[in-house]
Amino acid sequence: MVLCAPQSPVSESGPRPSPRPRPCWGLSSISRVLGTAASGPFAACLPPLPPTPRLLCGSAESPGVVRGRGSSYMWLYLAVLVGLYFLFRWLRERQVVSNLGDKYVFITGCDSGFGNLLAKQLDLRGLRVLAACLSEEGAQRLRRATSERVETVILDVTKTESITAAAQWVKERVGNKGLWGLVNNAGISMPTAPNDWLTKEDFLRVINVNLIGLIEVTLSLLSLVRKAKGRIVNVSSIMGRLSLFGGGYCISKYGVEAFSDSLRRELYHSGVRIAMIEPGFFKTNITNLELFKENFQSLWEQLDPEVRQHYGQKFFDAYMRSTVDMQALCKEDLSLVTNCMQHALTSRHPRSRYSAGWDAKLFYLPLSYLPTALADFLIMWNYPKPSPTR
Repeated sequence: MVLCAPQSPVSESGPRPSPRPRPCWGLSSISRVLGTAASGPFAACLPPLPPTPRLLCGSAESPGVVRGRGSSYMWLYLAVLVGLYFLFRWLRERQVVSNLGDKYVFITGCDSGFGNLLAKQLDLRGLRVLAACLSEEGAQRLRRATSERVETVILDVTKTESITAAAQWVKERVGNKGLWGLVNNAGISMPTAPNDWLTKEDFLRVINVNLIGLIEVTLSLLSLVRKAKGRIVNVSSIMGRLSLFGGGYCISKYGVEAFSDSLRRELYHSGVRIAMIEPGFFKTNITNLELFKENFQSLWEQLDPEVRQHYGQKFFDAYMRSTVDMQALCKEDLSLVTNCMQHALTSRHPRSRYSAGWDAKLFYLPLSYLPTALADFLIMWNYPKPSPTR
């Protein structure tokens, strides 16, 4: 848009001499504004904009030509600014914390999956790993696969006495150094089914592990993390952004997101950094196909006859097929997730959220930002339907 100075009025005694035309706001003025806004670490790197004509009132040059040329230059300038921002962020996030060999990290859920792989990765980086396993067999397997820097403890996150004992064990090992990292990774996904197939106990079984246990472990070790000005990494899920199925899993992950957000703000001035990991679908025990089938078959057989009649056998068969399709989408490369965890623990400038996996980045996360009606349509258009609505 080209803004021109107002025309001089003509007096009754005759026309007054026209004042010198004032320059209009053109691209050079806009570039000065953008240049001021862009002042920072990369201000000197910004390319100067080419000189552009300043449109004078009554100029013979077409306003459309100047406007089109100015818009092109402005978009180019903005593209350069965006590129420099991402370059700056990339360089900033590559800065690594010093003295990693002196730092302790406590990880829950290390029997298998993400926790097991993360313990091995951090061991290779030289950190001192305190790995919590649910079973002694899992702890032994991990110790055999790692160095003496990895120590294990048995932990059931649903039992307060087990958490208290593990917290005391951690305190004895870290001493006055404090705990640099806490990774809340332990979790389960089943029972999972339509909500009216489940009981209160089915919901609590998942929520007690994924949310209540996570909160209790965090609170029991928070003073040690605060002493080290360390990191808390909570494993959520992309299902903490978008609820796709019934049961306690999505509910618990929404709770993890809320707890992490509140904790991050409460610890804002303490030097403690909070990060959430939001994986898509990966091949772990949480997405085990056989366990899903057993869970679904068992719940179906226990259903009230009226509820079973409402859904119908076709719904059950279609739902079972959908679990097979879901398994085909699960990725085997767990390092896509554990690399995010490792970055959150070792980078001087960790992110608050990490979306792990291309399905999370390119499908589920964008889907969560869509208007509710549109997101519901896209999710449900191929979803099995109960028999009365077919």
